[in-house]
Amino acid sequence: MVERNLEVKNRAGVHARPAALICRVANAFSSKITLFRDGAEVNAKSVIGVISMGAPYGAHLVLQTEGEDEVAAADAVQALFDNLFEED
Repeated sequence: MVERNLEVKNRAGVHARPAALICRVANAFSSKITLFRDGAEVNAKSVIGVISMGAPYGAHLVLQTEGEDEVAAADAVQALFDNLFEED
């Protein structure tokens, strides 16, 4: 299992477009990919789940990946957060 701490750095937070990007990237991997925020746990492969986190600018999330491609999956999802979902 790989665990990473992420911060939402884009001004608009995780709205529909970033949620769709997260899901698209997550679904490219066979690993289980989970996001945690304030005690809530969501499947990163579900757009509705990711949007329902309500992660605004500055929110801190925990990313967990588990499976045969867990490191690559964690790297790919973290890159979205690091690149501000290509918005800013």
